[in-house]
Amino acid sequence: MSDDTPLLIETEGNPLPGNHVAGWFEGSGGKRLRYAIFKSDVPVARGTVVLLQGRNECIEKYYETIRHFTGRGLWVATFDWRGQGRSDRLVKNPLRGHVRRFRDFEADLSGFLESIVLPETRLPFCLVAHSMGALVALSMAPQLSNRIERMVLTAPFIELSNQPLPTWSLRMMTRLMRMIGLGWVGSGRDSFPRPFDGNPLTTDIERFARNRALYTSHPELRLGPPSLGWISEMLNAIDRVTRFEHLDRIKVPTLLIGAGNDRIVAPQAIENLGNRFRAGRAIVIDGARHELLQEADRYRIPTLAAIDAFIPPDQASDAPAAVSSG
Repeated sequence: MSDDTPLLIETEGNPLPGNHVAGWFEGSGGKRLRYAIFKSDVPVARGTVVLLQGRNECIEKYYETIRHFTGRGLWVATFDWRGQGRSDRLVKNPLRGHVRRFRDFEADLSGFLESIVLPETRLPFCLVAHSMGALVALSMAPQLSNRIERMVLTAPFIELSNQPLPTWSLRMMTRLMRMIGLGWVGSGRDSFPRPFDGNPLTTDIERFARNRALYTSHPELRLGPPSLGWISEMLNAIDRVTRFEHLDRIKVPTLLIGAGNDRIVAPQAIENLGNRFRAGRAIVIDGARHELLQEADRYRIPTLAAIDAFIPPDQASDAPAAVSSG
C-alpha cells in the first residue's frame, strides 16, 4: 500500500464516520498496530467503548456499529489485531492468518489500553468484543477489573464447532506440527470470495456484499485460512479460559451474546459458559448467524438493544434471560 493511502479507508456504502483520529502504536515485540478513536458529537461523552474485532476483521468493517455507539454519546476506541487489517503481518504470506503466541494478543490489548485508551479517551471504559476478540477479552478479564467497567462478548470463540476432526485430534495434530516447526502452514485453501448462499456469517445480503466489496477493493485488509499454529494457540486458550479456576477470578460484569443459528460457535456452549461464573450471564439471539453486529436488522437490533441496556454502567439494567427474534 502506498504512503499516500488514507489511514482509514471508506468504500461505497461504507462511509467513514466523522470526528475521528487514527494512528499507529507499538505492540508486543515491536509490531506496528493500527488504531482509531471515534468521538461522539455530544459535548460530554458518556464513556468509551473498546471495540475488539474477530479474526479476519478490520476497523473498516465496524463503521456502522461505531456510528451506533457514537450516536449514543459514547466514544469508540479500536485497533487491528497483529497479523490482520493494516497492522503488521506475521508470516511471509500476508493472507495467512497466524499468531505465534496467544499472549501476544493479550500484550497488544494491554498496551492499547495503557498507551491509547487511558490517556486519549473518556471514562468509564466498557468493552465490546466479537469472536476471537472476545476470547482475548475473556482470557484477560481477571486483570481488567481496575480498567474495564463492563464487558459484552458477542459469539465468543470458546469452542470449535462443525469441524471434520474431533477437537482432541485437532489439538494433537496442530501441536505436533508446531513442535516440528510447521506451525506457519495453512489449514486450508483460500476460497475468497465465497457466495452469499450458505455462508455461516450473516443472513443480510447487503451487509455481506458490503464487507465482501471492502475486501475485494482492498485485499490488503483481509485474511485467508488460519495457520495450524493459530488453531493450536486458540485451542489452548479455550481450554484455559473455560476452566472454573479462571472464570472464578473474573470480577468484571460480563454479558455473553450467542447467535442461535451459529455454525462456528455453538450457542449452547455460550449459554453453558455464562452459567459457570458469577460475573457472567448469557443470552441468545434466536435465528442469528455468527456475526451478530453484521446481521439483518431483525437480529442486529435485539443484539444492540441488549448491549445498550448493559453499557455504559451508569445506564445499565439487568439484561434479559433470553432474547427471541424469530
